[in-house]
This record gives sequence, structure tokens and C-alpha cells, in this order.
Amino acid sequence: MLNWDDPLTAAKEAKLEPAAQPAQQPAGNTKMPPPQPAATAMEMPAPVDVAPVNPEDKRVINGLTDINQLAPFKYPWAWDYFLNANKNHWTPLDINMAQDVQDYLHKLTLEERHVYENVLAYLTTSDVLAMRNIGLAVMEKMSAPELQIYQARQVYEEALHTWTYQHCIETLGLDQGEVYNRYRVVPEINGKIQMANRRLESVLRADIDLTDRDELENFVMAYSFFAGIFEGCWFYNGFSPIFALQRRGLMKGTAEQFQYIMRDEVLHASFGIRVVKQIIHEEEVSLDPKAVRQMWDEAEACENNYANYILRDPILGYSKEDHMEQFRFVANRRAVQLGWEEPFPGAECALPWLDEQANLRKEKNFFETRVTEYQTGGALSWD
Repeated sequence: MLNWDDPLTAAKEAKLEPAAQPAQQPAGNTKMPPPQPAATAMEMPAPVDVAPVNPEDKRVINGLTDINQLAPFKYPWAWDYFLNANKNHWTPLDINMAQDVQDYLHKLTLEERHVYENVLAYLTTSDVLAMRNIGLAVMEKMSAPELQIYQARQVYEEALHTWTYQHCIETLGLDQGEVYNRYRVVPEINGKIQMANRRLESVLRADIDLTDRDELENFVMAYSFFAGIFEGCWFYNGFSPIFALQRRGLMKGTAEQFQYIMRDEVLHASFGIRVVKQIIHEEEVSLDPKAVRQMWDEAEACENNYANYILRDPILGYSKEDHMEQFRFVANRRAVQLGWEEPFPGAECALPWLDEQANLRKEKNFFETRVTEYQTGGALSWD
């Protein structure tokens, strides 16, 4: 039986206390205590005279309607994101990692281990940062509950992704302290984290006044960076080295978990970009093109340093040149989705196999891995 004070501890057997005895009246004293006045009924507050919620009055931010009233929807697409996200429900315990242990110990080269470990080192910190950003910087600023409900799911998914990386680290017996601290001691990994901190920390505050135009533009820039670059490019591109190993039959358990994560992140980026565009439309925000260009240049420089470190020695079927060209190609797609100019004109898809490799719609051996050809994994849209 659960102990509801501490559900992880077995419930302790309650000690029986002796029943309280009624006070004894002195012998011969038959006087009864004076009657007590009857309890007065609690006065109910008068009903507040307010009009029903009109969905047309809702706004993404700075709305004045009741944040606790979900429907009628003004943004039904946000509710669709929530429903779609729940079709991709999974945990890392669903995937068999036994072969990954053999691959890591006996098949990976030193260069491939270097790639694998440093991809994990970057992702472990990044998803914690993403979880905090959505929970503390973005979700509370939304004034339409259908947006907040999907973002609550997003916070859970970022925590789930962190569990996944931790599960990989534990399963392979890696030194946790060493892996987790790489983002602090490896400059090329730290650079990406520091750029994210600079771009996001200014909006990790509850007291931001988004009716102030400067604060509003700063918030939109921060959210654009988070959705378009941090999740839309860095995460999306960050899984590719592991998928390159998977293509050669290596680390397939890790890669399958990353397939589930990638589906989550595609939804996260798509949702964030749509919210940014809705805010820009509703609040008539105009972002400085020079500031946007600087953001892309910083992101490319950080990614280039990172690629030079994790792929200082190319692995079979994957190089730092592939990694960077794919980053620029994806960056152009995200910019167009945001309604901006392509930051890297002429960039080409360096990994034509990526979409197919990351797609879960394929036959799987039930005894090797999780069956995914059903509603949970198979009904998602990548758009």
C-alpha cells in the first residue's frame, strides 16, 4: 500500500492510540453545560458580474480573458499539437539496448566513441536548458490555455529526453561525472550552451512587461532563437551523427530512442515557430534584420566549432563538412518557416537519407525492439 506522505517508502503500520475517554462529571453534579449558539452559515460572496469568454478576445500574450477556461478555442491548432504529441508516447525502457553495449565495447572505433560520447554530453545539458526555458520563460507568458497545455507536455518531453540520455549513459557504464561535465570543460560544447544562455536568460523572468515594446521584441527574438535554432537546427542536426552509425548497423538502440526524440523536437520547433509568427502578427512586431543576421552568424560559428571538435577525425559515412552543410540547409528551412530570408543561400541537403532514417514507419522485429507500427508512433505528421 502506498504511503501518501512518501510514495517511495512502504507505508508504515499505524500505531493504535487508546481511545480518548470522556471527561468524568464530579459525583452528584447534574448541572448541564450552557447551550452553545448554532454555527452561522458561511456567507457566500456575491457572483462576479462578468461576460462569457469570447474566443476572439484571446491573444497569445497580453490577453485579458480567463486563462483557466480552455474552450472555446481561438487556436485549435495548439490543441492539435497536444493531441498529436500524445501519439508519440514512449519511454527509454521500451527499447532494447543490449546490442549497443556490445557495439560500444567491441565495434566502435576510438573516433566513433568520441563522437557518440560528445553528442550525449551536449544533449544532456541542452534538454535540461530547454525544459527550464519552456517552463520558466515561455509557458507562463502565454495567455491562452490551449497554448499552455501543449507546452506543459513539452516540458514533460524535455525531461523524458534527459532520462533517455541518462539511460544510455548508465546502460553503457560511462563515467557520469565526466560526461555531464564536458559541457563545462570542453570549449566547443560550452560555446553552444553559453550562446543559448545569453539568448534566453533575459526572458527567464516572471516580471517581464510584454506591453513594453523593447521587452516584447527581446522576448520574440529569444523565442525565435529557441524554436528556430536551438530546437529547429541544433537539436535536429545534433542527432545526425548517431543516425550515421545506425545506417551501418551500429548503436541501433540509441538511434531508435533518438528517432522518438527527433519526432518530439520537430513538433516543438514547428509549434514554437507558429507561436512566434502569431505573436508578430497580433502585436505588430518588427524585428531588426541586422539582429536576426547576427543571430544566424553566431549560431553557425558555434555549430562549426562543435563540428570541428566532435568530428576532428571523420567517421565512415559522416564528416564535419556533411554536418555543417546540413546545418545550413536546415537553417534555411527554419528561416523560411519564420518568414525570414534564407541565411545561407545555396546550401544543399548533405544527408538525403536523414528523413528516411529518422522515420519510424518501417517493419521491426518484435523480439529485437519495440513495435512502432501503430497509433503511438505511426500516426505522426512531420510537418
